[in-house]
Amino acid sequence: MKKPYRELTVGMMRTGILGFGGGPSVIPLIRHEAVSRYQWLDDDEFGETLAIANTLPGPIATKMAAYLGYKIKGWPGAFLSVAAHILPSGLAMVFLIAFINVLSNSAIISNMIAAVMPVVAVMLGQMAYEFGEKAVKGLGKVLGIVFFAISFLLLQVLTLHPGIVIMIFLSYGAFHFKLKNRLKNKKIDKKEESA
Repeated sequence: MKKPYRELTVGMMRTGILGFGGGPSVIPLIRHEAVSRYQWLDDDEFGETLAIANTLPGPIATKMAAYLGYKIKGWPGAFLSVAAHILPSGLAMVFLIAFINVLSNSAIISNMIAAVMPVVAVMLGQMAYEFGEKAVKGLGKVLGIVFFAISFLLLQVLTLHPGIVIMIFLSYGAFHFKLKNRLKNKKIDKKEESA
């Protein structure tokens, strides 16, 4: 028998405790809990939720936690999920604040942080690769590469805000699938006429 409140608490506590380096590095952990471990969402819904959450103001990890909690158990689930995500690290910060001067100059802590950085980079890279694969499946190879290049230019060269870039691509996505369906229907009509 499923225990949604317990699953939400344990899953979001894990993401809050193991998340290192802020919101973007926590997203692969949240994806693992939501998609792989508990199957609250499928990969496509997770990607869509992540895209929309990126356009909203505030920390991405807490928005994702709130969405997952709300999807599973409504407002009480959203509150529980956010609390489970932020309380462990918040309490640890309050506890460790007394040691901040010692920890900030510690070679051991610096080396621990340096050792974790490659792991975070690989997790983000793996998630980006999987989302890229889905984009190529949905759009095709050529359009996927073109959109990658356009997004790189908008984000890195023109330094456009990521929320604006996401909104542009979400708008195109709605248009793309309408166009795709219209072309598909025309092909079906032509086949019926020729038959």
